[in-house]
Amino acid sequence: MHGSRSGAHDRASMPTPSVRMPRLTSSGTHDERMLAEECPVALVYDGTTVAVVMATPADLTDLAVGFSLTEGIIGDIGEIEELTVVPGPDGIELRLWLRPNAGRRLKERRRHLVGPTGCGLCGIDSLREAGRIAQCVEQPAGLTPEQISTAIAALTESQILNHKTRAAHAAGFFRPGSKTMMVREDVGRHNALDKLAGALAIEGASGGAGAVILTSRLSVEMVQKTAAMGAGIVVAMSAPTALAVRTAEASGITLVGIARGDEFEIFSHPARVFMPAATQIEPEFRPQAN
Repeated sequence: MHGSRSGAHDRASMPTPSVRMPRLTSSGTHDERMLAEECPVALVYDGTTVAVVMATPADLTDLAVGFSLTEGIIGDIGEIEELTVVPGPDGIELRLWLRPNAGRRLKERRRHLVGPTGCGLCGIDSLREAGRIAQCVEQPAGLTPEQISTAIAALTESQILNHKTRAAHAAGFFRPGSKTMMVREDVGRHNALDKLAGALAIEGASGGAGAVILTSRLSVEMVQKTAAMGAGIVVAMSAPTALAVRTAEASGITLVGIARGDEFEIFSHPARVFMPAATQIEPEFRPQAN
């Protein structure tokens, strides 16, 4: 990616991630509350709008790169020739210019995604594409129960926007042994994960070096995006869907859900969680359908 730019006028008109709005409380008092902002963000490739998402106007370069990677529009960040963030009266455009091979692949896909906040599969071309299985992820490293607990606590502490508004999802990348966690927030859970994917790619970090930690429920799209990042472990505070578990199993991803404090549940590939011998889950563990 040669450049990412935004002109002085563009920066001046960029909306903020949160705003103060008047409210009337149940006790009858009038005051203000900080609310999370959301606005239409269009992803424009080689002059053509491919997707429009409702997103928090922050870390938009990360969003553009991450969306491009997790949706398979590009194979690596080097296929982006230029990226420009352009605010306007109706929303924000993320204008990406791709290298010729990537541009041709995008035209062949004829994929058009237009959806509201939290919608990850709107406008795809076929039912087969909705259930796509990413290339199997291989990650020899794992986590201890203590590290899972530490990662959840670190993500909770790092949610700056959510602490202000109580209305934002977060996605974090936990690296065992690191004292810091990379975190991205957004009103949309898919956007938060895409922002994290983009931030890792811009940093040149491998998804296999750690685990993806999420505040949201684990739907199939979140597992697919985790696989696209190359991460072999995903941990969420909420529960997964059944399709997410089946997809994680097929993709080689260790899926940990309902992680609260010291408690969690493992739904696929449990060998990457180094459980005490007395509670070790059998290696042949597989999800069963009722």
